[in-house]
Parts: sequence; structure tokens; C-alpha cells
Amino acid sequence: MSEREYDLVVIGAGPVGENVADRARQGGLSVVVVESELVGGECSYWACMPSKTLLRAGSAVRAASDVDGARQAVTGGVDVAAALRRRDAIVHEWNDSSQVKWLQGAEIDLVRGHGRLSGERRVVVTDPDGAETVLIARHAVAVCTGSAALLPDIAGLADAAPWTSRDATGVRDVPGSLAILGGGVVGSEMATLFTSFGSAVTVIARSGLLGALEPFAGEAVTTALREAGADVRTGLGVSEVRREGGGDVALTLSDGSELRADELLVATGRAPRTEDLGLDTVGLTPGEWLDVDDTLRVRGSEWLYAVGDVNHRVLLTHQGKYQARAAGDVIAARALGADVDDGRWGRHVATADHATVPQVVFTDPEVASVGHTEASARKAGLPVRVLDYDLSWVSGASTYADHYRGRARAIVDEEREVLVGATFVGADVAELLHSATVAIVGEVPLDRLWHAVPSYPTLSEVWLRWLEAYGR
Repeated sequence: MSEREYDLVVIGAGPVGENVADRARQGGLSVVVVESELVGGECSYWACMPSKTLLRAGSAVRAASDVDGARQAVTGGVDVAAALRRRDAIVHEWNDSSQVKWLQGAEIDLVRGHGRLSGERRVVVTDPDGAETVLIARHAVAVCTGSAALLPDIAGLADAAPWTSRDATGVRDVPGSLAILGGGVVGSEMATLFTSFGSAVTVIARSGLLGALEPFAGEAVTTALREAGADVRTGLGVSEVRREGGGDVALTLSDGSELRADELLVATGRAPRTEDLGLDTVGLTPGEWLDVDDTLRVRGSEWLYAVGDVNHRVLLTHQGKYQARAAGDVIAARALGADVDDGRWGRHVATADHATVPQVVFTDPEVASVGHTEASARKAGLPVRVLDYDLSWVSGASTYADHYRGRARAIVDEEREVLVGATFVGADVAELLHSATVAIVGEVPLDRLWHAVPSYPTLSEVWLRWLEAYGR
């Protein structure tokens, strides 16, 4: 058994772990990253990148079909084989050599294998051949192991070999029919994807689609999916699942009816990847989320950090990377003896996680949101005013598509006269989101936003329409 010593040991080499390691290395620390799968992690190979790449083909076909002059050139649907080839190129055929090269260039060491804590500042890594390496951290260990698909406790489900999101984004043979359990972001995006691929898609979503967002967002996506041929069933659950002799999957629904499909995708949530991490050796409970403060340090510890999905603050890649930058900086600063708890180290805290989280759902139509919804703002006791605008009335929308459908909602704190939330629904609204994020984070007064003039004719003209509706 070999033993090595570093200033920082990072468990998990996804985008979050890479960013923690990079920031700490730039701060002058020696760093090693432990990875049991692929350097680049879930986002690069099984989540964000492959899913959005696959969704783009259907989105491009639909966009062209909605513009006279381009519509005539659309002679068929998505070329599934070509879309899958493009996905394979984006994920580099699930080869992480380019990511490993980046680590080497950044002077960050890599140890492949499964890492487990074995006591304070100690990580034991077991490689695929069973050999063990002990890594000792002089200053900190950062857990960046992310999350995995959660399988609900439904009779027969585990034995029915259901798909998780990894199976969906890594698909080789597109099923003729697909049942999707769950109406959140993954369920909604995969329903959009496989409908565009020609599968007969049925979504079972007890509480409807995208329930955490503004109600009109889920309603718009439901309508679009149904118009595209998907069957969206709300108000129903699944009581039993069985795989018929290695063939199709049979689902018994809560109303007693039965649904059959070639495959079943379960998209009902995520669980922390902490079960086999050795948390019990440092007084924590295996399988649980790790509770952290705004510097991403595990509460009650002076040396253990948990960054990204594993801390359950915000399960989004960009927020995890934001946390990682803060964590890497603060680990380096503390290692060098700086007092980062005196309130002067603003970049060392992840305060955006609490109220200003931007998110895009790449369905058709797209949904982009940041900050409060109307419901969450009122629950927080804010004196709010809601500004709604039909995006089809914006001049830029008429040039964008023959039949543009969309909606934009702003949530204004009337006491401070600043924006605290925004939601956009429509084609390509993701590109409207960062301006709203900047306005909310910067607490830009509405009186100043009058002087941020949107270009014409674009969808961004909605900012002017919101201000006109507010009447200032």
C-alpha cells in the first residue's frame, strides 16, 4: 500500500471537482483528484452535454418548420442515426483522455479508483485491480461525488431493469415506445427528445410537468408534447412494474389501468453518491446529503468540504461549478492562514444558491427561469407585483417564427423596486436569461433599467414592455 500527501484531496473529477482542484491549485496548493469513472463526470458524458446535443436536432427541425421559406426545405424528421453520431462525437466516445490532459496541464494529479474516507484527512483509493493508495490531506478533503438517479419504492421496479437518465442519453437503439415516470426536468426533456426521435412516449406525472416552476411553464410544455404526439398523463402514479419475460414493461397505474412500453425511464429525483464513501469513519451517516455552510465546508468540520450535488443545495452543473470556485478559493485562503470568516472575502461564499439560481429546461418550448416564482416570493413575504407579457407581441418574435408562442413573467419587489424573479417560455428564451440574472443579482433599480435599451427587433424588447407595464 503506497502513501502520498497533498494539501488538498478531491474525491470526484466531474466539472465540480475539476473546478475545486483548479482554483486551489491556482492558489498555490498541491492537489490530487480521485475518480472511479471518467474525468469530466456526469455532465460531460451522461447528462448536460449529451442530452442537449441530442435535443438540438429536434429543436432545429421544429424551428425551421415554423418559418415560411425554410419550412419547404424540411422534407423529413430527425435523422436519428446522425443525431446519435453527433452525440458520440460530443462525448468523445466516452473517452476522457482530453480531460486527463487538461488535469496534467493544470499540474493536478489524478488517482483512478474508488475513494473512501478512512479517518480525518485520510482517503483510501482502491483501483480496479484491488490495489490501495492512501492519500493524506494536509489541509482539506473535498467531496464532489455528485448524485445518482433515485429509484422509488414501487413493487417490481428494481427487477424490471428500468432506464435511468444515463441509459436515455447513452441510447443506441431507440425504443418504439417509452414510458417515462416523472415530470421534472429530466422527464420533460427526455419526453421531448424521444418524441422527436419517433418513439411513442407516455409520461406519468402525478403532479404535472415542471411543478417547481411557474404553472404556465409546465402547461406550455404539456401542450407542446401532446401536439407532438406524446401521451401526458397527470394525477396518476404507478403501483407495480413488471418486465414481461425480458420483453416489454408492464406498468399498473394508480387508477387500475395498465400501460405497456418497450422501455421505462425513471426520472423521479436524485440521491447523493455518499453510500460507499466512508462517512461513518468521520462521524457522518453514509447515504445522506452533506450539510454545508456558504463556504461549502461540512458543518462541524474544520477540514471536510462537500461541493456540488452532494450537498443538495442546488442540483445544477453551473451552480456546482460556482460553488467549486468559492470552495477552491476558500480552501487555498484558509491553508495560507487568511481569515476568510471576517466578512471581507465575498468571492469565497456561495450566496447565489439561496435566491438567484438560473435554470434552463431544454424542452419545446424552452423554459428559462431565475430567482423567485410568484408563489415562492409570496411565501417569502415579499411585497410583489407580477408583470406578464405575451412574447408573441414583441416585434422580434414576428421575425423569428411565423407562429411564435411564448410568455414572460417578471416578479418585482415593490418595496425596493427591483426584480427578484423572471421566467421565460418560448423558442430560444435561454438567451434571455442571463440579463435577468444580472439584474437580480445586481439589484438594479427599475429606474436604471430604463436606460438599458434593448436592441430592435429582438425578443429582448420584452424588458421594455415589462417596464412600460410597471408604469415607472
